[in-house]
Amino acid sequence: MLEDITPFIVMEVLEKAQELERQGVNIVHMEVGEPDFDVPQCVSDAVASAVRGGMTHYTHSLGNPQLRAAIASLYYKEYGVKFSPDCIVVTSGSSPAILMVLRTLCDVGDEVLVFNPGYACYANFVRAVNAVPVCIDLCPEDGFRIDIEAVKRKITPRTKAIFINSPSNPFGTLIEPEVMKQIADLGLTVISDEIYHGLVYEGKAHSILEYTDNAFVLNGFSKRFAMTGLRLGYLVAPQKYMRTLQILQQNLFICAPSDAQIGGIAAIESADADVARMCAIYNERRKFLVDGLQKLGFKIWVEPKGAFYVFADARMFAADTYRFAFDILENAHVGVTPGIDFGSQGQGFLRFSYANSLDNIKEGLRRLKVFLRKN
Repeated sequence: MLEDITPFIVMEVLEKAQELERQGVNIVHMEVGEPDFDVPQCVSDAVASAVRGGMTHYTHSLGNPQLRAAIASLYYKEYGVKFSPDCIVVTSGSSPAILMVLRTLCDVGDEVLVFNPGYACYANFVRAVNAVPVCIDLCPEDGFRIDIEAVKRKITPRTKAIFINSPSNPFGTLIEPEVMKQIADLGLTVISDEIYHGLVYEGKAHSILEYTDNAFVLNGFSKRFAMTGLRLGYLVAPQKYMRTLQILQQNLFICAPSDAQIGGIAAIESADADVARMCAIYNERRKFLVDGLQKLGFKIWVEPKGAFYVFADARMFAADTYRFAFDILENAHVGVTPGIDFGSQGQGFLRFSYANSLDNIKEGLRRLKVFLRKN
């Protein structure tokens, strides 16, 4: 129910940080998961050209056909999976895609499995369609790995789908191929959030479509291509749901921004070198932040292999890391996300984002060191 929807705490931290900044306080932002890079030049040029050329009108509700073809080609190139461009809905970021999938699958009282900790908004999207999020707890001592037997115990006749996310938010971990296959073999509809694909530093990300066709894939351009403000995402869906999804898109969102879609084509076709450059920089920051947090006394149960987050155990410093995060913001002037934002199993943890410059990360760690010594 709508009254059960909880605040997105990272946004509350950000808004408090912005309030402090308006008062003249310098804040090191390590709370938000937003790339600090500008969009690749090829994207900027393509969007500017689209605007100058008058390509600012509604597109097909499912998206620019050239963009949908490029997305299908990208998945074939990277994962060897084939699907028709007609199974793609281009969306204004991935959030509308999540909403449309759940509205398509769920009736009132149906259940959707989510992991705890996991991305904060999944459970609230489920509640927004009057369905019930059912949590599967993940344990730090086990590296937050998925236990397929624990998943099976949560399945009921009302279970309609399961969310997975690899590379994950908040851990930055990858789901092992054998576990992904086990999830696919459960027979449940899988909603696979692949928004951090392309940002992997160790190992290889796999798409759920390598293991099952009974899946909805959420992806987009915000993270990999640093295109957050252009609001461009997409959904890959089984053909049988496409007409329903199209009707929802037509009524709720009409279409994604036309100029951003032109930018998306340019990103897929021409931005590989930009992505490689950003990944190399993220990887340098990742190693530095993990080492720096460990030296400060935080425990890192599992080191990130993708995305741009470190999920750090802060229980040696505070039991209530919601209060602790705001204490750090107000006294050390560093923005961090309390782990409780990602579910009850996240209490005692803090999420640090390394989507910020190495100099700012160094300064953030310096401020944390001073703060911890005083407390």
